[in-house]
Amino acid sequence: MLAGVGTLMAQDAPARVAVSGTLRGRVDVKSLAYSLAPRPSASEPGRSSIDRLPRQIAVVYFQIAPSGAFEQSDEARPMMDQRNETFVPHVLAIHTGTTVEFPNSDQIFHNVFSLSKTRRFDLGRYAAGRSKAIRFDSPGIVRVFCDIHSHMNAFILVFAHRYFAVTDEDGRYRIDQIPPGSYAVTAWYEGSDRETRPIVILPGGGVVEQDFVAR
Repeated sequence: MLAGVGTLMAQDAPARVAVSGTLRGRVDVKSLAYSLAPRPSASEPGRSSIDRLPRQIAVVYFQIAPSGAFEQSDEARPMMDQRNETFVPHVLAIHTGTTVEFPNSDQIFHNVFSLSKTRRFDLGRYAAGRSKAIRFDSPGIVRVFCDIHSHMNAFILVFAHRYFAVTDEDGRYRIDQIPPGSYAVTAWYEGSDRETRPIVILPGGGVVEQDFVAR
């Protein structure tokens, strides 16, 4: 399970925050190749494959978030597309209660599934142009696969708050509207150990710079 996500408890925080701060930085990915655990199969539990492709996407998140910092609001459903036999994006970060669409943009059938404890599902086979959706109500990590194409895999990180960010193609991230306080912030990168750093957002806001290294 994603460290800190499964047991996120809100800290006491002032009902009103006059000035908020920003956390930004870069995740430097040092490891360019790794080996993941065998891929499970919804229909053939004994079948597996190993993904050795390098990935460059990291997620930076707060271990514990202040209460009342963000109000839940209706948003457009995020998508994890199936395109050229690849999940796009490869890493998706969402908050609990979010429904994710899984459209099929290929001209072949796909079968999206997960055996993760956080959210187990099997969407079954569906053709090009169709989409199916799943709601994620528990925090944690969900590994996503296609039962037809063993090389397809992706990750959905589900958080109980909104203090997280996915890095861009240069490894940079930014988290805004952070109330003053002391926090533990973690960088997650597929196939590497998580790195956690303490940060302090001072009264009066401002920008805090924090870089991470994923090995």
